[in-house]
Amino acid sequence: MKQVFLILLTTILLASCEKNISFNLNQSSAVLVVDAQIESGRVPTVILTRSLSYFSTLSSQALAASFVHGATVVMANGVQSNRFKEYPIPLGGGITIYYYGLDTTNVANLFTGAFNTHYQLDINVDGNNYSATTSIPKLTKYPDSLWFRKAPFNPDTSARILMTRTTDPPGLGNYIRYFTKKNSENFLPGLNSVYDDAVIDGTTYEFQVEPGVDRNNSVSADKNYFRTGDTVSLKVCNIDKATYTFWNTWEFAEQANGNPFSQPNKVIGNISNGALGAFYGYAAWYKTIIAR
Repeated sequence: MKQVFLILLTTILLASCEKNISFNLNQSSAVLVVDAQIESGRVPTVILTRSLSYFSTLSSQALAASFVHGATVVMANGVQSNRFKEYPIPLGGGITIYYYGLDTTNVANLFTGAFNTHYQLDINVDGNNYSATTSIPKLTKYPDSLWFRKAPFNPDTSARILMTRTTDPPGLGNYIRYFTKKNSENFLPGLNSVYDDAVIDGTTYEFQVEPGVDRNNSVSADKNYFRTGDTVSLKVCNIDKATYTFWNTWEFAEQANGNPFSQPNKVIGNISNGALGAFYGYAAWYKTIIAR
C-alpha cells in the first residue's frame, strides 16, 4: 500500500511540473541567394533570388517574384573581366525567369570555362557587396569504361543498371559530381551526386551509376532503372573542395527535410556577407551510351 501511495504522489508531482511551451517564430528577413556556375567550354551563368520565408506559400508567382533585378554582377578569370547583363527567359503563362550572363557586346572580354583556372565573382545588390571564388580543376578523374547490366531481382527484363570502372588518381582531394540524361530529358544530378576519394584513393573500382533525379517530382521505383533502348548520357564533373562541401551538405539537408530524427545540418556555401548559395566550377566529361 505504501508503494502505491509513493507512485501516486510521484505522478501528481510530475504532472504539476508540466508547463506549456510556446514558440514565437518571427518572420526572418529575406537574404540574397546565389546560384552561380561555370563549366569547362561553356559560358558562366548567375541566378540571383531572394530567400522565401519558411511559412510562405510556394507558387510559381512567388518564385517568379523572388528574382533580383538590377544587380551589378562582374566575373573575372584572372585575365578578362566581364560585367554581366540580365536576361529574361519567358516560360509562358505570364511567368518569366531571369539570369545574369556575359555581356556579348563586350567582345574583347568574353570567355568560357577553362581547366585549371580560378574565377572571381563580385555582386552588388542595393548597395551591399558579395563575393566568391571558385575553380575549374584539371580533368583527371572520369570513367575508364561504361556498360549496362540487367537489373538484379527485377522481374522487368528490360530494366538495366549503368556500371562504370574508374581509376582514382593517387593523392586525396579528387572530388566529383555526376549527372545523367535519358533520351531527350535534361541532365539531372543523382540523389547522392557528389563523392570524395577518402576510401578509394589511388584504386580502380566499379560503381553503379544511379539515374539522376528530378527533385521537383516524387521518385518512383521505376525511375531507379534505365530501359533497353534508352540513350543515356553521363556527365562527370571534377570539382574543388568548396563545391563538394556545398553540394554534399545541401543534399544531406534536402534528404533529411522533415525527418525529426535526422542530425542537424547546415548548408555550407562560399558567398560572402551572409548570402546563401554558392559559386561553383565544373571540369566536365561527357559520354553517351545506348542501353542494351
